[in-house]
Amino acid sequence: MRNSKTYSVPSIANLPELAKELIRDFGSSKTWVFQGEMGAGKTTLIKAILHELGIVGLEGSPTYSLVNEYSTSKGESVYHFDLYRLNKTREALDIGIEEMLYGGGLCLLEWPEIIEDLLPEETFWFKLSILDDNQKRSLTVCP
Repeated sequence: MRNSKTYSVPSIANLPELAKELIRDFGSSKTWVFQGEMGAGKTTLIKAILHELGIVGLEGSPTYSLVNEYSTSKGESVYHFDLYRLNKTREALDIGIEEMLYGGGLCLLEWPEIIEDLLPEETFWFKLSILDDNQKRSLTVCP
């Protein structure tokens, strides 16, 4: 197993730069899960990643719909999941999450704990932490 990597994020304003680094470092991976407390910046970071992938017309977090599907300029599918409201794994299966996770598109998931058993083996875990002054963040990536 590869070692974890930690990125320092001076403020939320630096998330677009972090998005570029993550795409450079992990762009070939298809499943990225994001953990962190409410307000840590998970959705903001995912939006920055989507923007860096050239996706326009971004919607808000898919809190109520569970998933937003996007297409890159190359026609590749990207899925943004927000599973915060899920109570059971069955709810994720009902929206066809397995087809999306294993369909070849990039999957970016918030609050993935309830479906952890469904995730592909090659999943990268991104843990975003708020540091002491509520501006600085730390992002640790574990394969």
